[in-house]
Order: sequence, then structure tokens, then C-alpha cells
Amino acid sequence: MSKAKKHTSKQKANQKLWGGRFKEELNTLAFDFSKSINLDKRLYHEDIAGSLAHVEMLAQQGIIAPSEANQIGRGLREIEKEIDEGIFNFENGQEDIHMAIEQRLHEKIGSVAGKLHTARSRNDQVATDERLWLRSAIQDLLEQLRQLQYSLLEQSQTHFGVVMPGYTHLQRAQPILLSHHLLAYIEMFERDKSRFQNALSRMNVSPLGAAALGGTPIPIDRRKTAKTLGFSDILANSIDAVSDRDYIIEFISACAITSMHLSRLAEEWVLWSSQEFSFITIGDAFTTGSSIMPQKKNPDMAELVRGKTGKVYGALMNILTTMKGLPLAYNRDMQEDKSPMFDAFDTTKQCLEIFASMIRATEFNTTQMRNAVFRDYSTATELADYLVRKGIAFREAHEIVGKIVAYCADNHLLLPDLHLKVLHNFSPVFDDDVFEFLNPEKSPARKKSAGSTSPKEVKKQLAKWQSLLRQNK
Repeated sequence: MSKAKKHTSKQKANQKLWGGRFKEELNTLAFDFSKSINLDKRLYHEDIAGSLAHVEMLAQQGIIAPSEANQIGRGLREIEKEIDEGIFNFENGQEDIHMAIEQRLHEKIGSVAGKLHTARSRNDQVATDERLWLRSAIQDLLEQLRQLQYSLLEQSQTHFGVVMPGYTHLQRAQPILLSHHLLAYIEMFERDKSRFQNALSRMNVSPLGAAALGGTPIPIDRRKTAKTLGFSDILANSIDAVSDRDYIIEFISACAITSMHLSRLAEEWVLWSSQEFSFITIGDAFTTGSSIMPQKKNPDMAELVRGKTGKVYGALMNILTTMKGLPLAYNRDMQEDKSPMFDAFDTTKQCLEIFASMIRATEFNTTQMRNAVFRDYSTATELADYLVRKGIAFREAHEIVGKIVAYCADNHLLLPDLHLKVLHNFSPVFDDDVFEFLNPEKSPARKKSAGSTSPKEVKKQLAKWQSLLRQNK
């Protein structure tokens, strides 16, 4: 068949493969309202893979002749090639991807195509397609997450030793290493990966052969098709196999949590790139200008990532609301599961891709970060810890340092500006060694606890992630 010529179907919109029972044509409005081909044609690879496994099993069980199975299999592979090459015509008269492929198979090989649907329903067919598609989608997102983690790791390694303010309530809290801050996101995204992996372990079971809901009297081998398709097992209850979409809900939930983490990172990129912070400069290729203000350099990509989080949340609420009141087993409402599934995947993948590239194109203004920790009271906790080492109870030390900070604020001073004589007004235990504790650059190295911001601990974490992320390439 020439690539320039698409095949055309002779079947009209009202001539359905399920139409034997009906006397009236399907109303045109009803057909347009109910068709899903524009969405579920994305499942064609999975639909054909499921059909090939099914027809192979039918032949092995003696349900159809081997010659018939070969004829059907050859026709399905030709159809897959037509779709791959863009010469398959998804026409208005086609209801969904299952019917589009079966209809084309009839055109290619004749009535033997009707044997393909033996012992199965579109109910178990679509559930199989979705699980197969999600398996691939999850692997794709896992790789995108790894790429994002690696971009953060590269910046963490490049800027090891750089001190910056750590924040709580968006107020400067304690001096930390920039690497430690970025590593926090690597940890978050690792948990996101584990959520996708856990979801994958639960969804990788086969509904194929459950038929419409009650199974089939035809002696099929469900475990055979499950093995062929790479599923770990079969769903044990045929009603459950076709009537739940928790595997989609769990997938979108993992996308939503990932998007939340991305949104938090995006918010920091927006803040840090502002003139008020000036901690980073985002590469020109990931920023835009203003149509009226020539000086502007806007962090639009980070803002869009932050904004698109709402789309993923919306997809989750969409599928949860669709499923919340459905009686068993299959209901046509469930046709609406594909839009949120595809949208959540597309949006999450795009945001992961753009952010990984944007991080690599970001310059960290380390001098500005260093200067920032010298313009605050973030070593106040160090001062309290100093008093604790001198034998003062922490609560008392906390109150003493609080009064010292208030004194500094009233007199427009910073902690390193204080003289020992002034400190003695608050406690006699202060000595000359106190000023070492007021140097913010030395603060991280004093941390001893595992997982802290001390250079020793951060270096261990960098080595760990370097090994883990390289292994997962």
C-alpha cells in the first residue's frame, strides 16, 4: 500500500460490530458524544499487543485453527505498521480503537477477523490496554525523574561548600550548604520514583480473559496471555478485573505528588531569580521578556511548571469523581478515564523534562548567597548551643540569646558586631571563643548528626547519589 494513499472504510457510523440487536440507527449526536477514538487511538500498540497474545492463546487452546491465528496475526501486524506510518485513516465512523482495528482487520482478511473477539470483551480489552500503556508510561517518568535528580546532583557537586541561608517560614533560620538544600529535592524525587514503582507492582496484573464481567465458558488460558504480555499474574476476580480503575487513580496520584514537589522547586527558582534574592540567574533559553518593559527577564518556565500542577491535580479529582459512585461492574462513565490519565502523564513528563534542562542552564550566584548569611541572625542557634556547652540549660540559653537578638535589632547590629563586654551583660559565661560560633561559614561544619548539613555528611550523600543515579542509567 502506498504511503500517499490512506485506506478508507466502507462502514457507516450506524453500522456497528455490536449492532445486531438494534433496529434504529444510533443518533448522530449520540455517536459523536460517545465515541472515544480521538483519545484512545494512543493505545493502538497496546491494543494490538493484547490481541496478538489473545489470538496466539486461542490457537494453542484449539479454539481457533493455527492457520486462522496466523492470518489474524499477520493482519494485525500490517495494521500496526499502517498506524506507525501514518496511513491508517481514523475516520469519523469509528467508535474506539478496538473497533477501528477490528473493522480494518475485517477489510483486510474477511470474516475470519470475527474470531479475534472470541472469549473477550472490550471491557477486559481496554483494561489490558491501559495497564500495558501505564507500564511504559511509568518507565518513561522514572527515567525523567532520574534525569532531574542528576541535574540537581551536578549542581550540588559543582557548588559543594557554598554556604547559604536556610529558611523556615521564608525567614532566614540557619546557615546551610547549598548542596544540602538541593539534595533535599533529590530525596523527594526518589520517593516519587518509589511511588511509581509501587503502583507498577500493583497494576502489572492481567485482566484479559475476564470478558464482560463474569468470565467465559470457552476454555481459554488467562495465565498464558498474562505471561506473553509480561504481567506478573492475573486478576483473580473477573468482576474486579473490568470494574475498577484504581491503577489509573494511583498513577495520577503519584503524578500529583511529583507535581507538588516540582511546584515547590519552581517556586524557589522564581524567588531565587528575583532581584530581592539574586541567588540564581536562569539561562536566557529558559526565560522570556516583557512586551512593554524592555528590562524584564521573567522565569516563565518555572512559573508554568508551578501552574501546570493544577492540571495534574485536576486530573486526579476528575478520575476520583468519575469512579466514586459507580456500581459494579463496567459503566460507560469509565470511558472518561483516558483523558485524565493521558493528561497527567503528558503534563508531568513535560514539566520534568523542562526543569532538568533549566537546572543545568542555571548559574548560582554564590557570592550573593555567602553575603546573605552575614546579614542576618542565623547563627543565633549556634550561640544558644555555645551556652549549652557552658552548662546552661537550653531553655535558659534560648531566652538569653533571644534578648541578645532583640538588643541587636534595637541597635542596628548583627551578632558578630557585638563586643565581649556587651555579651557579659547577658551572661557571664561568654568568653573569647564565642566569636568562632558567630561565623556563619563555620556553622555547617559544627553539625554532627547523620543527614545534617555538615560538609562531611553532605559529601557522603553526594557520593551515595552519584553511585545510585549512575547505576540506574
